[in-house]
Amino acid sequence: MKIWILLLSLLLLKCNGDISKDFKLSILEKTKKYTPNDTLRFELINKKDHPIDSVVYQLEGEKIDELHPLKNRKLGIYLLKASVYASGVKSEYSENITIVAPVKPQLFTYTILNEYPHDKTAYTQGLEFYRDTLYESTGLRGKSSLRKVNFKTGDVLKKIDLDKVYFGEGISILNDKIYQLTWKGNMGFQYNPDLLKMERSFAYQESKEGWGLCNDGQYLYKSDGTHQIWLLDPNTQKEISKIQVMTDKNALKKINELEWVDGKIFANTYQFNKEVGIIINPQTGAVEGVIDFSGLKSKVEQVSNLDVLNGIAYHPKRKTFFVTGKNWSKLFEVKISLKQ
Repeated sequence: MKIWILLLSLLLLKCNGDISKDFKLSILEKTKKYTPNDTLRFELINKKDHPIDSVVYQLEGEKIDELHPLKNRKLGIYLLKASVYASGVKSEYSENITIVAPVKPQLFTYTILNEYPHDKTAYTQGLEFYRDTLYESTGLRGKSSLRKVNFKTGDVLKKIDLDKVYFGEGISILNDKIYQLTWKGNMGFQYNPDLLKMERSFAYQESKEGWGLCNDGQYLYKSDGTHQIWLLDPNTQKEISKIQVMTDKNALKKINELEWVDGKIFANTYQFNKEVGIIINPQTGAVEGVIDFSGLKSKVEQVSNLDVLNGIAYHPKRKTFFVTGKNWSKLFEVKISLKQ
């Protein structure tokens, strides 16, 4: 008798398990990349007409209906999930949807205003002005540093070296404190800007790498090598939220050095074939502009370890940008404008 009960139980489990194969979450127009102007349409396909107790649809945890306007939703890649309850069994199905920018980014160019000497041994990772002094973070293990620089002469006014285990990355100065990231060290540091004295460290959370850093006067913004930029609490540096950086076609990865200017994020991009920068709308994640910096790299000393464009700083009094690169012998003061 016990054997029959066991066999019956196994049979019931097998039947219940098979039910999940009879449902499918289907996104209508699946090949389409959506914009915030679109409506997301999907349906649950019930192949064998099983009685359904209930279905719950969620987009990134938010309950939605089969017709869901995407208006006011930030750009990015999101998980659409269906939780189906049928015959006492719960089954879950999911699909990714991509919401891209509704318009193409505008093309920008640059005009060189001045050229200044720059330490060609500096593997530049972060660049920012504070009280008319240029602060610079450099990378590479065993060579990483944080320094104060006279931008006109290139002289290093003060410098501290990071422990050789760390690879220095982006910096930003907020509330009279310098914040510096490290690459894969899962650690950032806070400094006194006058003494360049480290005061404390902070750990990353979901973002496992440190790339670029900027601030809007209230929050810090951190890139991590993916298409995501994280908002950090100004006091604890804990991750509060994130934006996803999207063009009109796809997600844009390898966002490097960051600079906040007039409500937009100006950023370098790492290892592109051309020297380019991008302009990001931090409210939506849309790439609104692409800056063509081609030709700058050819104007510096062509040393053997010459690397990519990286380092962008805005001088609020001069209202100009300063850009350089990894192991570049020059720092360029430029004006950025729409390409005609």
